Amino acid sequence: MSAALFAEADAPGRALAEELFAALRQAGDDGVGITRDSFGVGESQALDIIQAAAERHGLPAARDAGANLVVTLAGTDPSLPVLACGSHLDSVPQGGNFDGAAGVIAGLMALVRIAASGRPPRRGLHLYALRGEESAAFGRAYMGSSALFGQLSAADLALPHAKTGRSLHDCMAGVGADMARISRGEPLLDPASLAGWLELHIEQGPVMVARGLPVSVVTGIRGNVRHRAVTCHGEAGHSGAVPRWLRKDAAFGAVELLHRLDGHWQALLGQGHDLVVTTGVLGTDPAEHAIARIPGLLRFSFEVRSQSQATLDAFYDLFLEECRAIEAERGVRFSMERRLDTAPAVMDPGLVERLRRVIRDLGLPDEPMASGAGHDSAVFSNAGVPSAMLFVRNEHGSHNPREAMEMADFMAGAEVLWRVLAEAAA
Repeated sequence: MSAALFAEADAPGRALAEELFAALRQAGDDGVGITRDSFGVGESQALDIIQAAAERHGLPAARDAGANLVVTLAGTDPSLPVLACGSHLDSVPQGGNFDGAAGVIAGLMALVRIAASGRPPRRGLHLYALRGEESAAFGRAYMGSSALFGQLSAADLALPHAKTGRSLHDCMAGVGADMARISRGEPLLDPASLAGWLELHIEQGPVMVARGLPVSVVTGIRGNVRHRAVTCHGEAGHSGAVPRWLRKDAAFGAVELLHRLDGHWQALLGQGHDLVVTTGVLGTDPAEHAIARIPGLLRFSFEVRSQSQATLDAFYDLFLEECRAIEAERGVRFSMERRLDTAPAVMDPGLVERLRRVIRDLGLPDEPMASGAGHDSAVFSNAGVPSAMLFVRNEHGSHNPREAMEMADFMAGAEVLWRVLAEAAA
């Protein structure tokens, strides 16, 4: 079956999706891309848009104790654990319109379609529009879903917003989250109350475009270890007056560290390990740097991702070893902000196979893949909830305004999600 035909199979759903994508784009437009700040005004506006659409279609919707939006379709047997779906609605600054939102809209389409069928599901269905999945604002990802399972620590809640400096605690309180419960580490949701979690999301890399895949089932999600900031402390000096052997150059110290880490990365890839390493922020202090000044300070971010926790830990040990070695050789010193960890996650084999079977039944190519990017599904999976993800093809990557998901591909993914939800809840 051609992906383009799925729009005809659910014409009301496509109209709803186009309406909501347009409304979210208009509300989040920052002049360059889309900005829906985690626990900020833009994210709250997005939740309001989804809530209004759900209620217009007769589906109850309310904010939970973590300020996430929950849309409900009741089942005929309230004793059964519910089946949940959804994604996030925040974005990185100047991001795209489909990252996260595609999964929320597809989930709402599925609930509306099942409700309109006149055949109530035996098992209840919940759609979550989660807050704070992106790490851009606080350096910590999955904040809304982590709050659900009591996984935000005091150190997490003290994290400052990258631009305003306001703490995560205060930002969450500002949108109505129950900070007394969250601060105690109290779970807001019992994992046993969920029969499973399904998340549709755009792919955030080029693999599906290269392989010609409209949709793909995710088998696992990379975890990560990161420092929001690592500082190389050297000694400032005149660029022409201090010879190399007496220098304590922060820039050369940091760059040598990154060069050595790149060599370790290449070697581990050659041994078959799954690994990506990134420094997304790098710079000297604008208040003091100059062309004729040896930099005494350079800050950079550090992130390593892998599907293997052992690989993450091993590479982090290499990172610390190289820091110590360069300190001894160059007379510099490295300091790090708090280490942030996100565990890798494996998707539930039963749900993975169910998604793959539906894809095959619809005549679409079935090529599962792992996710290099992180997703809320990892939190649900590691909390003990059977979880699975479905990717939709997306051009030009993600976390940029050029996200380009075709509606035909989205409708194919929405069809798969609807069928699996309807089948599992029947």
